[in-house]
Amino acid sequence: MTIAKIYKPTKTSMQSGRAKSKSWILEFVRKTPAIPDPLMGWQSSGDTQKQVKIEFSSKEAAMRYAEKQGIVYDVINPQPRKLNIKSYADNFSSDRKISWTH
Repeated sequence: MTIAKIYKPTKTSMQSGRAKSKSWILEFVRKTPAIPDPLMGWQSSGDTQKQVKIEFSSKEAAMRYAEKQGIVYDVINPQPRKLNIKSYADNFSSDRKISWTH
């Protein structure tokens, strides 16, 4: 029995925008543990399904695909973003707690 997780990828720390984070991904869970290669130390496994990532436009489309293929899945919903809205003028506010110096 194949097990998969359906999730919406987060932006990488190297991005300022949210590109590549609008779609949903169906990714298979590794069945066997990864074994470190004795020479190079790389992770290896005989399970090739871990390499498969299928992209969908919506969560429902990914769920329909998994149900149609008989794949047991777990949906991981994204956490809401916390926005910390500031303006440049806040740097010069009289209510500023830390002194502003260069």
